Amino acid sequence: MKRLYYLTSNIDSADLISADLHKEGVSDWRFHIMTKDEAGLYHHHLHGATPFHRYDIIHRGEQGALLGITAGLIANLVLLLTGMVDSLGLFTMLLLTTVFAMFGAWVGGLVGLAHDNYKIERFKPELAKGKYLVMVDVKKAEEEKVRVAMKRYHPEATLLAADSPFSNPFVNRITAKASN
Repeated sequence: MKRLYYLTSNIDSADLISADLHKEGVSDWRFHIMTKDEAGLYHHHLHGATPFHRYDIIHRGEQGALLGITAGLIANLVLLLTGMVDSLGLFTMLLLTTVFAMFGAWVGGLVGLAHDNYKIERFKPELAKGKYLVMVDVKKAEEEKVRVAMKRYHPEATLLAADSPFSNPFVNRITAKASN
């Protein structure tokens, strides 16, 4: 699966892209449009970006879970080495690590609400100008078909990037900026 990022300058173009993507078999669940004109998307019945697209909830949640797992394992080790607990059962150790991981994911997700999605951050200057970012998730087999259709029917839409739709918890914001 790949996410294609197209940029267009007006709502009418985004509306036509939506119609053409439907003709190509791309469902509403696989493409989203991000813009500062949310009312325009609503009035044109276009599928806008979700909070998971806009904010770094998933990415930071994954990082928080990894930190929580690490903290849980360290807590288990400390409890075992200090003799505070003679022998923790495997279930107790797993439970403690799971609680730490869940707490880390929750805190990470809350932190992510305060930050823009690290994959979208590079497009912020264009979005601030009022442009429309069309994100299309395509399967490997249909990627070329979508690219050809977009090039043929929508030369006004610029392909800015192709990336994975999945978050990588090992990528930090500085690394993501440097790779652009």
